[in-house]
Amino acid sequence: MTDNAALKALADEGVSVWLDDLSRDRIETGNLQELIDTKGVVGVTTNPSIFQAALAKGDRYDADLRSFAAEGKTVDETVFALTTADVRNACDILMPVFESTNHLDGRVSIEVDPRLAHDTTKTVEEAKKLSAAVDRPNALIKIPATVEGLSAISQVMAAGISVNVTLIFSLDRYRGVMNAFLTGLEQARENGKDLASIASVASFFVSRVDTEVDKRLDAIGTEDAKALKGKAAVANARLAYQAYEEVFSTPRWQNLEDDGAKKQRPLWASTGVKDPAYPDTMYVTELVAPNTVNTMPEKTLDAVADHGEITGDTITGAYDDAAGVLDALEQLGISYADVTALLEREGVEKFEASWAELLDEAQHDLDLARSDVAQGDR
Repeated sequence: MTDNAALKALADEGVSVWLDDLSRDRIETGNLQELIDTKGVVGVTTNPSIFQAALAKGDRYDADLRSFAAEGKTVDETVFALTTADVRNACDILMPVFESTNHLDGRVSIEVDPRLAHDTTKTVEEAKKLSAAVDRPNALIKIPATVEGLSAISQVMAAGISVNVTLIFSLDRYRGVMNAFLTGLEQARENGKDLASIASVASFFVSRVDTEVDKRLDAIGTEDAKALKGKAAVANARLAYQAYEEVFSTPRWQNLEDDGAKKQRPLWASTGVKDPAYPDTMYVTELVAPNTVNTMPEKTLDAVADHGEITGDTITGAYDDAAGVLDALEQLGISYADVTALLEREGVEKFEASWAELLDEAQHDLDLARSDVAQGDR
């Protein structure tokens, strides 16, 4: 628990603060533990970009790379081993949080290979493989919310595996995600799984919505357009929370909750502000509501700790205003459906590109390690 007033206020409002970053350096230097102790961090999310950056910095992976090179591991096997090891170790560090929060928090997420985003069968196989490799009850397997991902979510949860659904941009897709979650729990119950042991969060992306919509508003250039800048992302997320409240007050959900199931919490992702004209804490202070997660890059976490003003629940009373923002955008000719479909495509493409960079980085390091091993054998 933190003594920081803003971060403590977030926790008091029911917002779990997760760190959107992980590296072996954070693990081995004690930095992750320090953030848990001093900044109230109660979870960690990762993605291909985060692992690529971690591998590119420093030398903490060198010993493993030399070992894998000597064993003849492929680059895919190497990346799998390195990333699952980091997540397993982070899970161990967060295990006390997992236990003290009755398994609500203390979670660490690892993503399936993004190249599988449009392949349901292979996504399910990879998710099961990742879960078995990490082998910790507080791990979450990240599955993208593509059309093909929805069925994978249900199948993976039916196997008793906890899931972080990522890359959600639209309200329609979010409703599809919640339906996949409920279906997965229903199937898990049929399979004899303990529903209380299956957790899920739904990662609703925030800042990228403003980036795309603001670009279109600038192109329109009218005063009405300028007045809407920086409002779409928060409005979209607030309406997602309204959908969450609706779905989790239905008889279908109540039936599952009676058997021990826990709600799939909304998680606000991509909360680092991209436009310096906006407050750097905007996607935190404007998205406060019970039973939510906000996963932040460390820069955003530090900004909230330094000058974040938490004024209570900033979501549940704002649904009409949020709907008005999206309506006003449509009236200006900015298609919500077009924006969110584009962001999903770009999101998958960006993670695929980051994965390719991760593989390139790992291949480069493996080649160097093989050279070192070969020289050592002479």
